[in-house]
Amino acid sequence: MLPSAGGGANWPGGSVDPETDIFYQYSFTQVTSLGLVNDPERSDMNFIRGNPPGVPAPRRALNIRGLPLVKPPWGRISAIDLETGDILWQIAHGETPDNVRNHPDLAGLDIPRTGRIGRVGTLVTKTLLIAAEPGTFTTPSGAVGAMLRAYDKATGEEVGAVYMPASVSGAPMTYLHAGRQYIVMAIGGAGFPGELIAYRLPG
Repeated sequence: MLPSAGGGANWPGGSVDPETDIFYQYSFTQVTSLGLVNDPERSDMNFIRGNPPGVPAPRRALNIRGLPLVKPPWGRISAIDLETGDILWQIAHGETPDNVRNHPDLAGLDIPRTGRIGRVGTLVTKTLLIAAEPGTFTTPSGAVGAMLRAYDKATGEEVGAVYMPASVSGAPMTYLHAGRQYIVMAIGGAGFPGELIAYRLPG
């Protein structure tokens, strides 16, 4: 099935700008294989969700030598006019995964940002749309992490990005303290315990 059992769009939700009636939503594209099996050791129902016994995971994988069956963007943010239903702009959100960027079958090709599959919430301000990346990648400096990105909410053009040591695991939050605005992200992942990380402008 396409999109997968987890979306399209899922629980992190989107953002609505009440001044412009524009809705901003992250969504992803992933092919999922769902099957029914008869397994009396696990259930007294004739069929339950599962995979055929004895079929190894690589044979069930929906990819070709590790590359997804569907073309990117695999994760995107769309700006939708709530009055007309028109998509005003749409951008790939999430850096290209290392296994795609370094895949031998793609050697020598210029791979644009593909977007990433995950759970991403958005935050809209007077001028910006802010969203963090699901998944991690290797930065040019060699660090492994993800990015918190800011886009021009009118055009989708990226206007800034900040490094995070792990991928996002919740929707962004913002608050004022002593007259200064903070953005807080929940991050975490394999080998990185979940935590909240706060950002603010210097000075």
